[in-house]
Amino acid sequence: MDKSSTKPKGATSYKKTAFGIISRFKLLKLELEGTKKGLEYLEGLFAKEKNVEITPKLITKLHAVSFGWVFPDWAGKFRTVQVTFSNKEALLYYKLPELMLNLCHDTEKRMKHLPKPTTQNFIFEVVSLLAWFQHRFVYIHPFKDYNGRTARMLTILLLLRLGLPPLELKADTREDREQYLAAMQNADVGNYSLLEKLISQALPESFEKI
Repeated sequence: MDKSSTKPKGATSYKKTAFGIISRFKLLKLELEGTKKGLEYLEGLFAKEKNVEITPKLITKLHAVSFGWVFPDWAGKFRTVQVTFSNKEALLYYKLPELMLNLCHDTEKRMKHLPKPTTQNFIFEVVSLLAWFQHRFVYIHPFKDYNGRTARMLTILLLLRLGLPPLELKADTREDREQYLAAMQNADVGNYSLLEKLISQALPESFEKI
């Protein structure tokens, strides 16, 4: 049985970190700071190389930069154990190197085959690519934790490469997280429409900010 299912409703969870055992409330602040560190790292890479490719090495480095200072024992390393998330078991851990390499190759190939920005269906195809990438990354679940955050940061890198503004898929409040999880669960069975809708709604907000 998953131990988390035995917790009383409303119970506070705790995690062991480099700063000791802290509550979920305190950890959230560190997670937000870690995400900021990760985005700054990606922005630095993009400033040096506009077409920086997504590779397993970049992904593990991003995860380490973002969360290694909080979880030095496992952040930045592909998981070596089986885990469950969203009431399902993650893919086999020993297949992760191959799965992540294939994901990176497929992503770069799809990026190269996007229509030109001047074509009518450019944004539609971009949204489709981002939805596929985010779901596939989380579905593979390469890390012990923070797969969703890492996928969303990498999505921003893809947008920067395409000359589009970063978008923010909100998943920190309970309502936003429930929407995001519902969209990801629908994608599990091949229905990307909800996830594409969330991304499509976030893009205009990004354009307004610039």
